[in-house]
Amino acid sequence: MGVARVLRGRYLDPMNTGADYSSEPTAATETAPDATGLADLIVLGIETSCDETAASVVRLTPDGAATVLSSVVHSQIDDHAAYGGVVPEIAARSHVEMIAGVTERAMAEAGLGYKGLSGVAATAGPGLVGGVMVGLSFGKAAALARGLPFVGVNHLEGHAVSARLGERVEYPFLLLLVSGGHCQLLEVRGIGDMSRLGTTIDDAAGEAFDKIAKAMGLGYPGGPALERLAAKSKEWGGDGSRFDLPRALLGRKDCDFSFSGLKTAASRLAQTCETDQDRADLADAVQNAIARQLSERSERAMKSYAETHDHRLFVVAGGVAANKTVRRTLEATAAKHGFGFLAPPMAYCTDNAAMIALAGAERLQRGLVSDIDMAARPRWPLDEARALSEPVHPASRKGAKA
Repeated sequence: MGVARVLRGRYLDPMNTGADYSSEPTAATETAPDATGLADLIVLGIETSCDETAASVVRLTPDGAATVLSSVVHSQIDDHAAYGGVVPEIAARSHVEMIAGVTERAMAEAGLGYKGLSGVAATAGPGLVGGVMVGLSFGKAAALARGLPFVGVNHLEGHAVSARLGERVEYPFLLLLVSGGHCQLLEVRGIGDMSRLGTTIDDAAGEAFDKIAKAMGLGYPGGPALERLAAKSKEWGGDGSRFDLPRALLGRKDCDFSFSGLKTAASRLAQTCETDQDRADLADAVQNAIARQLSERSERAMKSYAETHDHRLFVVAGGVAANKTVRRTLEATAAKHGFGFLAPPMAYCTDNAAMIALAGAERLQRGLVSDIDMAARPRWPLDEARALSEPVHPASRKGAKA
């Protein structure tokens, strides 16, 4: 199932047919139990943690197979491009404007009404709290109005299970969650059961991509723009290795990351670039440096993980997992250490609601339902116990940060 990208003002009727998506289909949508006596779970997921308003319907069978029935994403890139990054107030206002129409379209494309749902899931954090509150409130209202179970989902947990949207993935597995705001290595034993092996002590990889791209004048969003420019380096006969970029934490024996030194060094080098070839070569050097550090720290985690696990699968998820150089480098590292490699389909690497619906369905499958008064959380570590006992970043009034 592909992801439908929604343009402002066109979300209710993309074909201009005058169709009304608010009415419920008359066909029966109830799911019969399988041979075990368990029925499929069909969950509506809602995601509004940053700058994308998304809704999706996912079916989860008792044996763990997931099918995306619909996935609609409204991107706010045009709203934030002039500012070079996400403006929280603009993001929250856009979520308010778009959430109803995006959800209606997701339900229509799934071909069912609310009577066909098993529950509603919505991102409850972490993220820009104004945006999180929009989707969380809408999800609660939908669940209350229809008498459905509600599940508040950790956005990072959604990324953690996102590879299961593409194919069957058995727990446990080793996960590198790498996005614009997060960079973590985790042992994933199941939904709600994850241990942190390493995390960034400063910037995330995606944040480094975006900030270096901004210093190079590449605009917003920076990560994809930097990747496109890096591809020009060899095409134009250049060589990114002529730029000497720092390698962080080489003397440390843990699995943590650091990208602040690389970000500063690359931003300074960007001021010395005089030609398009210089800029392309620097972009290539930056991309390779980020991929190299992700590989080096993941390799350390693989060695530790292999000591206690016979089933060796390495999963990479999050927005940076869409970068082809990063994927290729990490896949080679996994093969070197006898790990299978898996990343979500490209459509489910960046923020989407299908991963939220799947995480919600897996929680429902285990009988895990949220209180309707669940609060939005700007910070929400996956391994909260370790974030509190061994904090990499000091906790603030927003809570512990992994």
